[in-house]
Parts: sequence; structure tokens; C-alpha cells
Amino acid sequence: MQDSAAQSGSIEALDIAQIMRAIPHRYPFLLIDRVVDLQHNYTATGIKNVSINENFFQGHFPHHPVMPGVLIIESMAQTAAVLVVQTLGPDAQGKLVYFMSIDAAKFRKPVVPGDQMRVRVEKQKQRGNIWKFAGEAMVEGKTVAEAVITAMILDK
Repeated sequence: MQDSAAQSGSIEALDIAQIMRAIPHRYPFLLIDRVVDLQHNYTATGIKNVSINENFFQGHFPHHPVMPGVLIIESMAQTAAVLVVQTLGPDAQGKLVYFMSIDAAKFRKPVVPGDQMRVRVEKQKQRGNIWKFAGEAMVEGKTVAEAVITAMILDK
């Protein structure tokens, strides 16, 4: 039985188990912990709770830990991939979503351990299996990074 949110094309939240059913990423490369406010075929917000226990902090940087910008962009891509899979339905679960391009990437403030990063992606357009998104990562309501990403969904 579907609830009214599912019928209207929106999902209040997806937990980590639902995310792992939707996309194939796993530790240490699964970079979102929850997806909230997902509106099919339009937008989604991923949440990443940044912990000092992240493996990348061992080398980036040991005495001044900063989340690498490329991983912030990757969290945008993973949030977008969940949006794609949720929009396309059960037949898309586990399919791979490949980066095609990253444009207009800007990094405005470091993301550090203890931050909760909220990653919002909004679909700009879709043509066949190619999707384009505007992404923005925020900590405490302030933009820390943004980019336009294009991706292609394919069977494994």
C-alpha cells in the first residue's frame, strides 16, 4: 500500500539501508548517510555526518583535517544517483551512475570533522539515460561547495 507522499512523487527520508539498495557504493566510499526531502524527477537532499574516523582524514591533512573537495562532489553525485534510481523505480536499483562532466565547481569553505553536510541536488535536464544536476553542499546553512554534474545511468 502506498502512502500519499509516495503517490505525490515525494519521499520524506531514505535511511542507509535504502540508500545501499539504490546505489552500489559501500564503505569507505559511501558518502551519504541519509536522503531527505526527495521529490521524484526533481530534487533530493543527502546528509553526510562528517566524522574524524573517515579514512581520508589520515592523510588530508593529519594536523588540520579537511574533507577533500572531490569527495564533496562525489557526495553530490551519490545523492543525484539516489534521486535517479528513486525516480526510475525498482528496475533501476543497483544500476551504475557514471560521471560524465563536472562544471562550475566552487569550494567556498572547508568541511571538517563534526560538520553535518547537507547536499542538495536539483535536476536541470534529462535526455535518455543522461541526467544533469545543479548541486550545492551546505554546513549550518552556509554554502561550502557547488557544482553542475552530468551523469549517465547504465546497467552493470
